Amino acid sequence: MRTVVCHGSPYDASKEIHGSLDFYKTLLKQKSSMSWAEVCRTALKFQPLLETTFPNYMQEIRGEIFVLSLTYYYISMLAWSGWHLCYTGSKFCSGAGVDVKSVLALNVRTEIAYGMFDDGCTAFSWRNPSASFLAQNWDWEDDQAPNLISLHIAPLDTSKPTIHMVTEAGIIGKVGLNSKGVGVTLNAIKAEGVDFTRLPCHLALRLALESSSRVDAIGKLGKVGVASACHITIADYTGGTGLECSSMDIAWLNMGDFMESRPDIITHTNHFVHNHKNGLKSVMFMPDSEARLARLRELLAQSGPKPEFERIEEILKDEKGYPTSICRQAKGENTTSTLFSIIMNLRQLKATVIVGRPVDPQGVLELKP
Repeated sequence: MRTVVCHGSPYDASKEIHGSLDFYKTLLKQKSSMSWAEVCRTALKFQPLLETTFPNYMQEIRGEIFVLSLTYYYISMLAWSGWHLCYTGSKFCSGAGVDVKSVLALNVRTEIAYGMFDDGCTAFSWRNPSASFLAQNWDWEDDQAPNLISLHIAPLDTSKPTIHMVTEAGIIGKVGLNSKGVGVTLNAIKAEGVDFTRLPCHLALRLALESSSRVDAIGKLGKVGVASACHITIADYTGGTGLECSSMDIAWLNMGDFMESRPDIITHTNHFVHNHKNGLKSVMFMPDSEARLARLRELLAQSGPKPEFERIEEILKDEKGYPTSICRQAKGENTTSTLFSIIMNLRQLKATVIVGRPVDPQGVLELKP
């Protein structure tokens, strides 16, 4: 997995996104009648909110298009150093022939076409007085695996924390942690509705990663709202909170809620577990979501009193119900695999990423914001 280090103004935070664009254009052709032009027109409905309330995100999205024409050159020159690529100034800025609305479309892909993108994940937060972990298996189409990157962001504004995350190239908010020990994960959920006055899911992750604490992040997202259905787990050394979002509301999941198998965890997969406004229900787009959640809670109930890295690693390798297990593999009618696992140690401010299925890892890297 390639590492990109961004330091400086939002215009310097640039990534190689051609692969992601090609992937989603192809997927749209396969799964819907929407043209890419229609997708981009939908994405632009978020521009007024972003320009007025989150201008840095739009600047960063614009900045991505300036460096694409030079990205491949610098990657090829630095291949010998382990795919470690660093952008430190505006010298890379150059026209690339990719328009802003296409990059924006990547960042709001969850909101663009209800029911189309069925990336599934299994995530949990586990904490006791001496340790706090946040972990996830991120499942998606195998063809998107080459476009995943490790992204390290050090803003010029020193009041903001540094961020280290794993993301799809071109998307500026995803799964990871910051230098304050705030970590986030994302679970896809399908439920009707999009609110273009609220923050898209992936940018909600970015806002949380710019926060100083779990409480700070929860307050920010509670104020602005999230544009469509998803589940975001936010955790720090004090524990975790689940934000089960729809386009109308956010339901809060706390450690030890009645449905959990023990008092020190939060678990989630890919369906609503709480009631939502106007009786909104999620679509069970992944029939195995309930089984994975039950299995996750079972494994955690069987675990010892203290969260430990080795035990979390075992849980993420679980293949009961294969191929649609916690550790997933594209096989038969199932088209998605676990593309990476992440285990965040929020007291030690680091994360371990297992690239590929954790039972058959293709590599391991460490995130250190």
